[in-house]
Amino acid sequence: MKLDPMRPFIKFLPEVKSPVRAPVLNERLMWTGVALLIFFVMYHVYPIGVVQTGGQFEFLQMIMASKIGSLITTGIGPIVLASIFLQLFVGAKVIDIDLTNPTDKSLFSGTQKFLALILCFFEAAVYILTGSITVFGAPASNVAPLFGSIILTQIFVVLQLAFGSIILLYLDEVVSKHGLGSGVSLFIAAGVSLAVIQGSLALVFGWGIDPATSMVGILSGSGGATAISDALVAVLPIIFTILVFLIVTYAEGMKVEIPLSFGQARGFGGRYPIKFLYVSNIPVILASALMLNMQMWGRALVGKSMVLFGTDIVPLVASVDATGRIRDGFLYFISPIYINPVTLTGGYRSYFTYLSGPTPVSNIPEYFHVFTYLISMVILCVIFGKFWIETTNMGAKDVAKQLQKSGLQVPGFRRDPRIIESVLDKYIPTITILGSIFVGLLAAFADLTGALGTGTGILLTVGILHKLYEELSAQRMFDIYPQLRNFVG
Repeated sequence: MKLDPMRPFIKFLPEVKSPVRAPVLNERLMWTGVALLIFFVMYHVYPIGVVQTGGQFEFLQMIMASKIGSLITTGIGPIVLASIFLQLFVGAKVIDIDLTNPTDKSLFSGTQKFLALILCFFEAAVYILTGSITVFGAPASNVAPLFGSIILTQIFVVLQLAFGSIILLYLDEVVSKHGLGSGVSLFIAAGVSLAVIQGSLALVFGWGIDPATSMVGILSGSGGATAISDALVAVLPIIFTILVFLIVTYAEGMKVEIPLSFGQARGFGGRYPIKFLYVSNIPVILASALMLNMQMWGRALVGKSMVLFGTDIVPLVASVDATGRIRDGFLYFISPIYINPVTLTGGYRSYFTYLSGPTPVSNIPEYFHVFTYLISMVILCVIFGKFWIETTNMGAKDVAKQLQKSGLQVPGFRRDPRIIESVLDKYIPTITILGSIFVGLLAAFADLTGALGTGTGILLTVGILHKLYEELSAQRMFDIYPQLRNFVG
């Protein structure tokens, strides 16, 4: 299938123009700061016609750069989901396109933007129709609908939510072309950082929670001999957050270096690094985005039935309670634990008691949920890790061709891409799987221990900040030595 029929639609899409000249570091910082400011404003603004209630899908809000109920309810979900769909079709050869060709690449990017725009409206409608967001006129709102109609109110709110998503879509373009790094990554890091700061202040000083359960509240109370130990238990989420942060930072530096040399310049060469986190945080983003959308669609099954061989299979897929949360079924067992030890009365002691109890519907022990979530996260990360490597020219064969075109070869062997491929093939497939398993386990571990910002969020943020630091250093070097930019390209 070709993407040529999309050309008439793509040419009408607004586009952020690329800069005529390469922006200097100060200009990039300015545009990045403007994008962040707009993001935080929309983060705290609620659409007209929406009742402000507690958010849903907390564990995915931060990594999707979203806040349920606000203008950025869908966050970067449409962008990520559009990328998943198209990459899957390209990887499965359903779409015939050469991404090394500039014209085809531009067509692919335009199609992805067009699909993301459609998903902005679709996902906004899903949030409204599934009851994830309470609008004026809904039974739980106790407020009269706008325009005298619940349907018109829902349409009006959907348009506002979609507009907020479209703004994020174009802010991503602004950051990518005029700022530092990627807008998608920037918004993720901003949301997670805000959650970590707010959570830390709450646990230490009691801001936003019961002050008596905070570290300061416990130490200033009459805790007696157990005051210090209770205070340490209260801030365990902060300790787990720091632990995960240090583990990811250490893993970022682990790599295998393959020696290479220039075939036409003896004595000159280098090393090609294959990092342990070769696939970076991409598998976690894709796995989490898939989980979010599966849960959203699962909530649409409320009140539905589908009888197969005399059995209603809807409860087996997803059983939703009165608050709109999935509490049992297949989708429940591949999702993180909803109960958070940070906000649970009794803290970690009550949390472990909860895990030893049964699920509300199937009466399966909750610790089985822990096991299935870990396995699901790892499997999804491995699948998406392998998929990402093969569809983004990061596989051994593609990298070997790139190195060969650069005039590089393995020392002591003739210049042949098959030689480089055979060497890379010893490392890339294995590291891809091990790295994907690592990020999946670490993200799930942090989620289950109540680390602030969620494990997935911390994992993503560390990788994003590391890449942002590298880009800052490179931009600083380009500003000092402008000729270096022409040499590097």
